Amino acid sequence: MIRTLAATALLIATALPVTAFETRATAAYVYDLSTSTVLLNKNADAPLPPASMSKLMTLYVAFEAIERGQLRMTDELVVSAHANSFGGSTLFLKTGERVTVEELIRGIIVLSGNDACVVIAEALSPDGTEGGFARMMTRRAQDMGMTNSTFANSSGWPAAGHRMSMRDLGLLATRLIEDFPEYYPMFSETEFLFDATESANRFNRNPLLKLGIGADGLKTGHTQEAGYGLTGSAKQGDRRVVFVVSGLDSTAARAQESEAIVNWAFRQFAERTLATEGERIATAQVWEGAEPIVGLVPAADISVLLPVLAGNEVSAEVVYNGPVQAPIAAGTPLAELVLQPEGLPEQRFALVAEADVAHGGFLARISTAAMSLIDRISSRSTSESGA
Repeated sequence: MIRTLAATALLIATALPVTAFETRATAAYVYDLSTSTVLLNKNADAPLPPASMSKLMTLYVAFEAIERGQLRMTDELVVSAHANSFGGSTLFLKTGERVTVEELIRGIIVLSGNDACVVIAEALSPDGTEGGFARMMTRRAQDMGMTNSTFANSSGWPAAGHRMSMRDLGLLATRLIEDFPEYYPMFSETEFLFDATESANRFNRNPLLKLGIGADGLKTGHTQEAGYGLTGSAKQGDRRVVFVVSGLDSTAARAQESEAIVNWAFRQFAERTLATEGERIATAQVWEGAEPIVGLVPAADISVLLPVLAGNEVSAEVVYNGPVQAPIAAGTPLAELVLQPEGLPEQRFALVAEADVAHGGFLARISTAAMSLIDRISSRSTSESGA
């Protein structure tokens, strides 16, 4: 039987209702990494043209190849005629030129080089073509849980069917940060001079990097179809936020909206510890045990993100399938603490047995049978009274 218990000890009195951020972006996603909390979701699962933000997937695949030893930062890759055929943001690479993997990666991150993406793609593609690499990107994205992403090329150049959702971009940004900490600092570089004859093309387009708000990545994007977008991240103290916006109408709007989102995420929410490791939250009934109940405790501190000016209370309840059959070992997962902060998604945390409970003897079986009989009588009475 699924049993639900109130967890009144975790209710937090607050004052004002939380207000969602009113973004001008056509689609947006804001995620707090520290507490795994989605702070904003506006059309976040809609597959949309990602423009150059999809270069993050090319970079992820490239970093994996480096980790496997398939590529080295010092390897020199040759520029094909196909790579040289792209316009838009480029490193102005020339057909037949050889460029190191490190230069290509920094050129993609800082300068958004379309040509650099193609050179990487052709080097890693199973069939040596950019199309083959795009299909590989799509399969890898699906494996990572990015179910609304399909790639037609390596750069985000406008193409039929080239789509990503804002949630997928947020997941990808999170994976880049967590999986490749040794490479992530490149995303905060504000300039990279690859070709002295093209010195004007050396600045990172990310408008947040020099604002002193903890921003350290990741990638801008713009096409006529997609509008102006940014997949970004910022860290203040122990908290890190990842955000994605798309569909803005200018570079100025992108800069203003991105800065506003970062400030909102850090100023309007705070991390709070609601329960500590080993603190009894509730008890569960035990079937045929030496003890009639077992304490339910968190296996680790429970910290959640809550609005600074939140409304009413944090709704908390404990759910478990019980009575729990003895014997029970301390630390065995038995229940879930379900929290519903106002204006934020439901959050669930595992609760474990506080102590060992041995299997009971004859008296325990008699007690259990009596408890079962009482439950049946109670259930029958409730049913009859409601008829």
